[in-house]
Amino acid sequence: MNTERFLNQPSAWLPVDPDDNVTISSRVRLARNRKDAAFPGWAGEDECERIWEELREVLMHCATLKGPMAVGMAELSPLDKQLLFERHLISREQADRKKGSGVVLREDEAVAVMVNEEDHLRLQSMRRGLDIVKAWDVANELDSEIEKKVDYAFSTQIGYLTACPSNVGTGMRASVMLHVPGLVLMNEISAVVKGMAKIGLAVRGLWGEGSEATGNMFQVSNQMTLGEREEDIVANLEQIVLEIVEHEKNARLRLFEQRENVIRDHAGRAMGILSHAHVLTSKECLDLLSDLRLGVDMGIVQLQGPEVVNDLLILTQPGHLQKLEGRRLKAEERDVARALLVRSRLNRALKKSDKKNHE
Repeated sequence: MNTERFLNQPSAWLPVDPDDNVTISSRVRLARNRKDAAFPGWAGEDECERIWEELREVLMHCATLKGPMAVGMAELSPLDKQLLFERHLISREQADRKKGSGVVLREDEAVAVMVNEEDHLRLQSMRRGLDIVKAWDVANELDSEIEKKVDYAFSTQIGYLTACPSNVGTGMRASVMLHVPGLVLMNEISAVVKGMAKIGLAVRGLWGEGSEATGNMFQVSNQMTLGEREEDIVANLEQIVLEIVEHEKNARLRLFEQRENVIRDHAGRAMGILSHAHVLTSKECLDLLSDLRLGVDMGIVQLQGPEVVNDLLILTQPGHLQKLEGRRLKAEERDVARALLVRSRLNRALKKSDKKNHE
């Protein structure tokens, strides 16, 4: 698989519509296992390799994947794995695997299947913005295709059997990525997170379980997989997310009314630092891009081609940055290269904006 091709196309988890300023992306993941084989963590290398070969053949003929690409983890360099992880196409756990594990994905990255991660199959459907119903529809369609050729480990009493007990039942994790700087700046995000926990939803950071909410981005997902219908899980999540979106929009309005200088300062400082910095760490860059994105969304910063901010959110990640440079970089070298990339892209966008304003 030529991973360089991903550098020239937008990631499926980042919006291209400037109106999608709160909901970033929607994702549905289904965990499935074969009934006649040990879970990947208990199977030997030879058995995992056999399962990978058999399941890859099945997946390559699934119409939902529309002419898929497939690659084994043993064939990928650590840098290639990092790039796929940053695009949310494989998990950190799968990146650590080698022979007997792989990924099959659609060219547009909207559908991907991890084979022999924690479970034999992890089906994933991603959509930009708040489109969780469609994400479920696509995942369900692919699941049905596979089930015609693969006997799943299934119990008529509790549902699909999975390696982790927390996934037993539907085997489904539905999630929506949100950008909520308004709630963060108004110091209201903690109350929202606690409220989500009380109604059975999990709130995680940008990179999933165990990660921090870098760049004011949060993933909201279901926790219950047993005893609920998939359609009900999706509908409930969508309703809750719509409420969070309204809270975020309200927080932004109140922020502008009550603390206009604060929000202008955040956006202005972000633009100033990003367009002039010569050293930027990954976390600092994401946090500043979040402030700049908020400024653009609220009309405080006039930037021709606001999608440049969304592009930089992914291109400044370590794997993408090193792929752009064409070589492995030490942490200090990445910080310098990241600053140069951000400076050049933003200054180019600013020049376009100035030119348009003078026309």
